[in-house]
Amino acid sequence: MDRNKIVTDIKNTIGTVPGFINSIPDDALESEWNLFKRFELTETALPPKYKELVGIAVASVNHCWYCVNFHKAMAEFHGATEKEIQESIHYAKFSIGWSTYLNGNLYDKDKFMTELRSIGEYVSEHVNK
Repeated sequence: MDRNKIVTDIKNTIGTVPGFINSIPDDALESEWNLFKRFELTETALPPKYKELVGIAVASVNHCWYCVNFHKAMAEFHGATEKEIQESIHYAKFSIGWSTYLNGNLYDKDKFMTELRSIGEYVSEHVNK
């Protein structure tokens, strides 16, 4: 598709063409815009609010100021509460902490998977019953 048609679609869809999208090279704009529309603007297997909470968590781990602000605004738009936003950030901190600990200690992967299966079996039988 020609760039002008894509730009028109962007304007018709989100009301403007932000500079960060407008700067995408011609040969990549169509595919990037289609991905943006699919994952940011439509419901997929994950509801939009949940995708944005995941986006906040990932952006927090990546230390991306732009992405944190973008996903936080979109999460709020989709009805996320401050409590949900804070929980997604805390969960990212919690997850990256365990990742750092396990990787730093070179924890045996086979042992980890065996333990994980055992925990999963126990939890499925005993928790929330």
